[in-house]
Amino acid sequence: MGKFKIPSVPPTTNKTIRFPNDVIEQIEKAIQGKDCTFSAFVIAAVRSALEDIDE
Repeated sequence: MGKFKIPSVPPTTNKTIRFPNDVIEQIEKAIQGKDCTFSAFVIAAVRSALEDIDE
């Protein structure tokens, strides 16, 4: 078994963005009952979009 490493939290910056209400509702519906926060969902979606742009 390997040595335990305390994970480091990546640096973050607060940004205020506005979402259309229908997008907020769709995100909240998608994450309902799942172990996922609104922010985590948005970050994953943006990362996915950025990967698609690179391809």
